[in-house]
Amino acid sequence: MPARLFDDSQYEWSKPVASHWEASRPPGSAVDAPALSGDADADVAIIGGGYCGLSAAYHLACAGIDARVVEAGHIGWGASGRAGGFCCVGASFLGPSELRAVHGEEETVAFYRALADAVRTVERLIAEEALDVEAQGDGVWTFAHKKSRLKELEDHVVVAERAGFAAEVVTPEAFTVRAFACGEQFGALHEKIGFGLNPLAYCQGLARAAQRRGAQLYARSRVLAWQRGDGGHRLVTAAGSLRARRVIVAGNGYLPEELVPELHGRTLPIISNIVTTRPLTADEVAAQGWKTRSPASNTRAHLSYLRLLPDNRLLFGGRGDTTGKPADGAAMRALLERRLGALFPAWKNVETAHFWRGFIAATARLTPALGELPDDPSISYAFGCHGNGIAFMTWAGRMLAEGILGRQPVMPAPIRGLPPRFPLPATRIWQLRALIAGAYVQDALL
Repeated sequence: MPARLFDDSQYEWSKPVASHWEASRPPGSAVDAPALSGDADADVAIIGGGYCGLSAAYHLACAGIDARVVEAGHIGWGASGRAGGFCCVGASFLGPSELRAVHGEEETVAFYRALADAVRTVERLIAEEALDVEAQGDGVWTFAHKKSRLKELEDHVVVAERAGFAAEVVTPEAFTVRAFACGEQFGALHEKIGFGLNPLAYCQGLARAAQRRGAQLYARSRVLAWQRGDGGHRLVTAAGSLRARRVIVAGNGYLPEELVPELHGRTLPIISNIVTTRPLTADEVAAQGWKTRSPASNTRAHLSYLRLLPDNRLLFGGRGDTTGKPADGAAMRALLERRLGALFPAWKNVETAHFWRGFIAATARLTPALGELPDDPSISYAFGCHGNGIAFMTWAGRMLAEGILGRQPVMPAPIRGLPPRFPLPATRIWQLRALIAGAYVQDALL
């Protein structure tokens, strides 16, 4: 079994996450999903109770397929219950020009069309299933931390128009008038698609919708062994087993590599960290000139992302830490608080109320992976959403379901098939450290 890349504290499936989303969850609102007990059979077994796995279960159940989900923690324990709540276009660490250089213009546009369809998939599910997700905003902002980054944002406008959704680049003055004052911005991109939401509420709502359609969900049911043979699969947990003809692996940053040798070494988990402040007063909000409820992020490679939540807490997140140890988590919290104060001087001394973290997943090609194993098409997978899981992973689950239903969805080239393994997978933490160091250099020079 491959050694875990991070500290054991990052894999404690029995413990709830100390997030703002968990703390504000109404009592008794957890999804009713028992642990798997005894032997069960299904048409499709799904490993992972996050957006992808639940979306796949929902869409399969809608078509009359017996789909069952096994989740190591409670439903929404992983990134799907910890995210910043950005439902938006994105899912790659490559910009439009880089995607064009690798895949060409038409496949790049097809990728962005799929990303827009992903946002609309979430919108449709929220409307059709009447999900209460605390939706906010009318699009998504990306603000330039240097003038040199405006060209990249202008490139997004061009591909957005070809992909069928509106976007614009605004001046620094216009951004201040429409969004907020900031200690570091030189203009911004506004994509007129996407919004913010409560990610845990959305995940739990999607889970209940899947249950209503007939899917069965098993929480606290980590898969310990996977037996293949006789034209089927048997997933073994501590108290039972699940047999199925097809399996979907939907773990993303928590991908169970020890169970699927074909997927070993194809993801790089990256810790994303979030703080939320106490609720800000009306005067404090006005002091920073805040006028938008749309999510926002900057153009730094060492990303900062943020939202003003319905109760006027600021959510502020960023990447970093390569150990996962609690002490290094405390250091990341302090770093986020310093960054928050540098960008928003009026809130420099505002205390933070919650801090939490979890894994996103990158691939060596810096785009997601979606499909079936070439040597065993009875196993489907989706991973590598690069920190944009709400929309993309919901869409990915839908696409995997359509593939199983024989509808043969067309996948854009950037996400088609397996990405290469990272060189020397056991050294991925050192590769991550090099990536983070390079991000600091890139932010300083570009």
